[in-house]
Amino acid sequence: MSLVSEEFPDEVPLRAEEITIPADVTPERVPTHIVDYSEAEQSEEQLYQEISKANVICIVYSVNNKKSIEKVTSHWIPLINDRTDKDSRVPLILVGNKSDLVEHSSMETILPIMNQYQDIETCVECSAKNLKNISELFYYAQKAVLHPTGPLYCPEEKELKASCIKALTRIFKVSDLDNDGILNDNELNFFQKTCFNTPLAPQALEDVKNVVRRNMTDGVKDNGLTLKGFLFLHTLFIQRGRHETTWTVLRRFGYDDDLELTQEYLFPLIKIPADCTTELNHNAYLFLQSVFDKHDKDRDCALSPEEVKDLFKVFPYMPWGPDVNNTVCTNDDGWITYQGYLSQWTLTTYLDVQRSLEYLGYLGYSIIYEQESQAAAITVTRNKRIDLQKKQTQRSVFRCNVLGARDSGKSGFLQAFLGRNLQRQRRIREEHKSLYAMSTTYVYGQEKYLLLHEVMPDFDFLSEVDLACDVVCLVYDVNNPSSFEYCAKVYKQHFIDSKTPCVLIAAKSDLHEVRQHYGLSPHDFCRKHKLQPPQPFTCNTTEVPSKDLYTRLTTMAMYPVVCVCVLVENKKGIFVCFFRSYASLRCMCACNRCSYCLCHNLLKLELLRSIKAQIRRLVLSRHMAQADLKNSTFWLRASVGATVFAVLGFAMYRALLKTR
Repeated sequence: MSLVSEEFPDEVPLRAEEITIPADVTPERVPTHIVDYSEAEQSEEQLYQEISKANVICIVYSVNNKKSIEKVTSHWIPLINDRTDKDSRVPLILVGNKSDLVEHSSMETILPIMNQYQDIETCVECSAKNLKNISELFYYAQKAVLHPTGPLYCPEEKELKASCIKALTRIFKVSDLDNDGILNDNELNFFQKTCFNTPLAPQALEDVKNVVRRNMTDGVKDNGLTLKGFLFLHTLFIQRGRHETTWTVLRRFGYDDDLELTQEYLFPLIKIPADCTTELNHNAYLFLQSVFDKHDKDRDCALSPEEVKDLFKVFPYMPWGPDVNNTVCTNDDGWITYQGYLSQWTLTTYLDVQRSLEYLGYLGYSIIYEQESQAAAITVTRNKRIDLQKKQTQRSVFRCNVLGARDSGKSGFLQAFLGRNLQRQRRIREEHKSLYAMSTTYVYGQEKYLLLHEVMPDFDFLSEVDLACDVVCLVYDVNNPSSFEYCAKVYKQHFIDSKTPCVLIAAKSDLHEVRQHYGLSPHDFCRKHKLQPPQPFTCNTTEVPSKDLYTRLTTMAMYPVVCVCVLVENKKGIFVCFFRSYASLRCMCACNRCSYCLCHNLLKLELLRSIKAQIRRLVLSRHMAQADLKNSTFWLRASVGATVFAVLGFAMYRALLKTR
C-alpha cells in the first residue's frame, strides 16, 4: 500500500487488494502483479494456489520480532518448498520490515539463513512507514525473476556454475573472430555493440582489462582478454549484484532461463512451398568461408580431425560422423577440403534445412552478420514448374538419383564423382560408406552443385522421395547378364512418362561386356524409348576419374526440356551437328518443336570449340597411324582441312541463326 500511495496508511487492513503495476513505471518494463496473503483471512488452500502461480515470493518478517524471524525457517520456507518442484523452485526474497523501529540491522541473523537456502535470492530491510527501500524491494523481486542468480552462480563455492561456464565459453569462441584465444579490442567492441548496442570507449576498455590484471595473472594476454579473464568478469558482475549484465549477454546469444539455446533461436520460422528447394545464399557462404579460415590454422585448405573438433566445440554434440568424409571431397590424407566443407553444408541445407539452421545458430551466424535470425542465410528456390515454363533456372543445387541392382556399381559411381578411383574406394570401411556424394561441376562456366543419391534397390518400396529429383541415373553392370533388367523395369514403371531426364550408365566398362538377359539390348532399349545410348563408365583407372559425365548430368538437370548440341562422326569421317532433346524430343532448331534451344545461343562458342577439338583428335590419330607422313605436304593438307572445318562450322551457325 505504501508502494502505490507513496504514503503510510493510518489504518492498515489485514490484507491488501491485488495490485498490478504497469510496465511503463517499472525499471525492467515488465508488468508486475502483486498478491498479498493473510493467515487471518485466508485458508492454506488459497495460499497453496497462490504459491503455484507465483514467479517470486517475498517472505516478510519484522526486524524487531525474534519469533517472526525464526518463523522464516521453521514455517514459511519449508511450506513453500513442499509445494514446489525441486527442479523449478521459486526464487525467494527475505524482507525485513519495520526497520524504523530499531537502530540495529537484522542482517547478522539473516545471512546464515541465506547461505543455508539457495532459493533465497537476496534480503532487503525496509520501512513501510518511512517508505525506505519499498521501491527497491519490488525491483529486487522483478530482478529475481528476470535475472536469477541460481542458474549462474554457486554462492557456497563462490564461482560460476558449470552450465553457465559452458554457455559463456561458447559465446567467447563465437566472438573470437580470428580464433586466437583472445578477444582483442575490435572483438571486444563488436561484442559490446552486439549485446548492449554501444561500443566501449578506449579508456573504458583499458579499465576493464586493468581490473582483470589486478585480480588474475592469465586473464589478459597480448593486450586482449582471455577466456579466463572473460569468465572472471562475469563472476565479478554477479558478485556485485549486476546479474542483468550476464543475462543480457546470454539472452542475446540465444539462451533461455535454463541456459539452453531456445527453440526460437535455433529453429526460426521459414516457409518452404511444395516443389521448392533450399540453398545457402551468398552471405551464408561468406560466413562459412570465414569459419573455415578461422579454424584452418595450418592454411592447407583442408580441415584435419583436430581442426574439425575445434570448429564444432560450440556445438553440444559432434554433427559430422565418419561418413561425411565419404560424402564430399577430401585430400590424400582423408581430410575434408575447403570444397568438400562447403559441399557438406550445401548438402545439409538441401536435404534438411532445419538442421542447417540449427548448425548456423550454434556458430552464431545471426549475431556475427547482425541478422534477425539465421533464416536470412537461406534462399528458397522458386517452384520447379515455373523453371520448366520459363526454360531457365536460378538454382545452384541439382539432385541426381542413382538407381540400379545390387553390385551394379552405384557406390563406385558416387565415389568417382569425388575423384576416387577403385583403388582408393577399396580403403573405405563398410560402416563409413555414404549413400550421398556432393561436389561441384561447371556448366558453361557456371559453378553448380550436383548431389548424387544412391537409392537402395528395393523395387517394391521406392517412395516419392526416392523418385523426386532433377535427373535419374540407371546403372547396370556390363559384366552381369541380369543387371540391366532392373533398370528397364524401374524406367518403365516410374519414368517412362516422367519429365525427369534419364541416363543409362554402363558401369564397369573396363570388363568384358556380356549379353543381358532382357528382351532388348541396352542400346535397343534406349533407341526404342528415345534415350541417349548407354554411357560407358569405369572407376578402375590409375588416374582420377573424369568428371565429364557428371557435368553432362548437371546440364541435363539444368535444361531438362531444351536441345543440346551433339557432334557425331558419320561413316565418312565427317562431323555433323545433330540436336537432341533430353525430354525425348528429336528436332532441328528450325522445326519449332522446342520453344527454346540452348544450341542456338551457344553454337558459336561451343560448336566451334567442339569441332576444333575433334579435328585435333582426328589429326593426331592419323599422324599415329601414318607415322611416315612427316613431310611438309602432309601438314599443309592438315592445316587446310582444319581451316575448312572451322569455316563450315561457322557457316552452319550463321545458317541456323538466319533460320531462327
